[in-house]
Amino acid sequence: MQNSRKSFHPRVKPQTGQLRASLPWRWVSERGLRVETADDTLARYAKLVSRKFDEIEDIIPADGSIFLVLKRGAAASKRLREVLAEPLGDQAPAICVTHEIAVEYGGEVGPDLARLAEQAGLGVADYINSHSAIEYSVAFLGFQPGFPYLRGLPSALHAPRRASPRVQVAAGSVAIGGAYTGIYPASGPGGWQIIGRTTAVLFDPQRSKSALMHPGDRVRFVSHD
Repeated sequence: MQNSRKSFHPRVKPQTGQLRASLPWRWVSERGLRVETADDTLARYAKLVSRKFDEIEDIIPADGSIFLVLKRGAAASKRLREVLAEPLGDQAPAICVTHEIAVEYGGEVGPDLARLAEQAGLGVADYINSHSAIEYSVAFLGFQPGFPYLRGLPSALHAPRRASPRVQVAAGSVAIGGAYTGIYPASGPGGWQIIGRTTAVLFDPQRSKSALMHPGDRVRFVSHD
């Protein structure tokens, strides 16, 4: 193991060569293992979740990687190492939900829409049609609790984040940041380009599943006036 920090927990530190034959990985904390997954993040995530490893406390998919949080005092088991080394094969997709999200596009709730449409060489109506014609996949959650990073945005609609983030973005704002589209679950500062707003509640700690969306879910936007 190449992590020689004195603070590394001896009960968590893997044996020399452990996981070396599997996916690219590195320990980023005493209990955190980052596994590089490239475009296979959701398939790898589904496989890991389905196996129910006793030593794992949480599995968090991200952009091209998965973060495994081990339970305190646990070590990566031989079974975990074997699964990380397995080819995906015909891995069945995880059970997911398709969400239809009604969106009011443009105007006061979508202040960046007209400018983004012009930059894309599209009329506003065509831009909306292009954005709402796609069935997106939830790549991962982040930034705010329940904030979905949605993959599938047409390349013509890609747009960089704002040079200066807004101090306040309304809850439910539908936005674009780079190659992703997303939805702000709560109000607060934000640097993505705002094109509309939904009344859907994306995060509620009182629900049995606080986040409305989960990695692998599908999302379709429905325009309404």
